Amino acid sequence: MQPKLEIGFALDRRWHLLRGEMEQSKKPVLLLLARALAEARVAYAIIGGVALQVHQQEPRTTLDIYLAVLDRASIPAVALEALGFRRTGSHPHSENWVGPEATPVQFTDDAALAASIGRAGELDLDGVVLRVIAKADLLHEKLRAGRDPARRKSKRLQDIADAQGLIEQDPSLASLLNDEELGLLPAAD
Repeated sequence: MQPKLEIGFALDRRWHLLRGEMEQSKKPVLLLLARALAEARVAYAIIGGVALQVHQQEPRTTLDIYLAVLDRASIPAVALEALGFRRTGSHPHSENWVGPEATPVQFTDDAALAASIGRAGELDLDGVVLRVIAKADLLHEKLRAGRDPARRKSKRLQDIADAQGLIEQDPSLASLLNDEELGLLPAAD
């Protein structure tokens, strides 16, 4: 079991309780997704907030599950629908779904993430293999998202903060960054 991921699931439950909702977490949906993608032999990597829950020491919560796939056509739509997922929208680089218990799921086939899918690490969650983007690839992706002018400023700032947190936890990651990426990070104290 991945202890940091379990902390994220506990935060999910607390967030819902604070809102006066039923206690729930993304864990059951994450397990359903991983099983469906494995059965369909879809190459993928979990990215975004769930990946941060795996790679970062500080507890973090996130409402959605964000995955990179090589091609949206490989998403096993029929299998997902049979499991209670439903498609909610399609955008230039993503396809949005909602899973059981209203868990938002977003698939992206952004070509910039293709190599990261092949380098994804595997971890066991209750006997199910999850493929999670490598820490270095997550760092680069957070910085790329942090400089995307199409994203809301608050989202870009969160991405930069996430990248900074990864580097604070593992300073050797800074050596993997180019000058442009380093320029996005706050100046050293």
